[in-house]
Amino acid sequence: MKLTVEPLTPEAFTEFGDVISTETARKSFGINQGTTTRYHDISGIDTGEDGGRPIISIFRGNPRPLPIRISMMERHPLGSQAFIPMQGQRFLIVVSPASDLPKAGDLRAFITNGKQGITYDKGVWHHPLLVLEPDSEFLVIDRSGPGNNLNEVDMGDIDGVPISLDWPPAQMAKIA
Repeated sequence: MKLTVEPLTPEAFTEFGDVISTETARKSFGINQGTTTRYHDISGIDTGEDGGRPIISIFRGNPRPLPIRISMMERHPLGSQAFIPMQGQRFLIVVSPASDLPKAGDLRAFITNGKQGITYDKGVWHHPLLVLEPDSEFLVIDRSGPGNNLNEVDMGDIDGVPISLDWPPAQMAKIA
């Protein structure tokens, strides 16, 4: 099974979380004597369950070998998780709705435009970081605290269907 990679839009991603960009701010206004625009309330962070607290980390990722195979998925049942690219780089996203287990037929794949980050809602299944450039850095906002906030599942154990991304697509120039 091959997943088609589609451009990330707020409408297409709403079932999985939020797109973080200036275009998705609920409002914007000038601050700092008019020298700065604040893009306000772009995404929420949900980390309080079972005594959790929000933390900020930096993740540095490297590309996976092609073809990209989707062999496992993970979720964070106690908190949301946000990824914000620090170098203007595009990255790939593979998600499945929050449920007991992800299903191959429910997987969706997206690519960002380099100016977008994302917040996965609590419990949304997602593939670990899929970067396109070496040493890609991301500001990550997620949960720290008591309780098990990571579930991983081997996709071969669920549907037994090999899954890969149709990447890079022939129409890659159209997405760029």
